[in-house]
Amino acid sequence: QVQLVESGGGLVQAGGSLRLSCAASGRTFSRDGMGWFRQAPGKEREFVAAINWSTYSTYYANSVKGRFTISRDNAKNTVYLQMNSLKPEDTAVYYCAVNSLLNINTYAHGRYYDYWGQGTQVTVSS
Repeated sequence: QVQLVESGGGLVQAGGSLRLSCAASGRTFSRDGMGWFRQAPGKEREFVAAINWSTYSTYYANSVKGRFTISRDNAKNTVYLQMNSLKPEDTAVYYCAVNSLLNINTYAHGRYYDYWGQGTQVTVSS
């Protein structure tokens, strides 16, 4: 049974930083991609970042490019999202998810992700 557990969310002032973690368990992920999505109150879920587990390719939403960095530790089956220069509009619940077919055509679409974590709240105050 695949499980994804996010951590690292919290309250931070604008301009600050947070690092989210997503620990995956249940099977190996050597051929899978991992992504981060977020959902703010009253808004649709949106793609944030993704990483291919084997090729190290990374993808970012334009709104976070240059501020967020996705990385992973294969030995720990963990994916990270380093978030710098945070803005109030980054406030949302952040979810990690598994995409077994991660590529340039699927990385941004939630429907291609098979497993999801429970989410972690990130709040950025102005």
